[in-house]
Amino acid sequence: MLASARMAPRRGFIALSCVVAILVSGCGLAGRTPPAPTPADFLGISGAFVARGISVSQVVAGDAGCADAGLAKTAISFRASGLDQATPVAVHLYIFGSRASYQKLRAAVDSCAASYVTDSASFVSIDASPFVIVSQGPWGAQFTAAIRQGLTQEAGNGG
Repeated sequence: MLASARMAPRRGFIALSCVVAILVSGCGLAGRTPPAPTPADFLGISGAFVARGISVSQVVAGDAGCADAGLAKTAISFRASGLDQATPVAVHLYIFGSRASYQKLRAAVDSCAASYVTDSASFVSIDASPFVIVSQGPWGAQFTAAIRQGLTQEAGNGG
């Protein structure tokens, strides 16, 4: 009985030593390069726009702007204004799940946009793989820059 009473503090010390070893080894991971950020969802993208002074309203999921069912799965339409764009503009955002999907369907976005863009001279298209934004322009320069910056930031590693 006396021997087991002396072993109890030793067991506690060994257990504590194991916990400390695990924590110290885990701290070594903190010095490594963090993983590349992945692309955001619509909430992240719209939040990046709002943070830059852009108002987002009338959000409709599945609205590609054309009858392309494949694009409709990736599309979200909304109205946006702010900065030097006082009049809200209709915007179509296509969120592709990966860079490969973006590359495969990118040309379809332009074909789809041709059905709702009325003036090709002021057509706006902003790419940040795996995202594409298209709209009828013209847009204000500050508004365009804010949309581009927000979209690029939220694209992360591009999928």
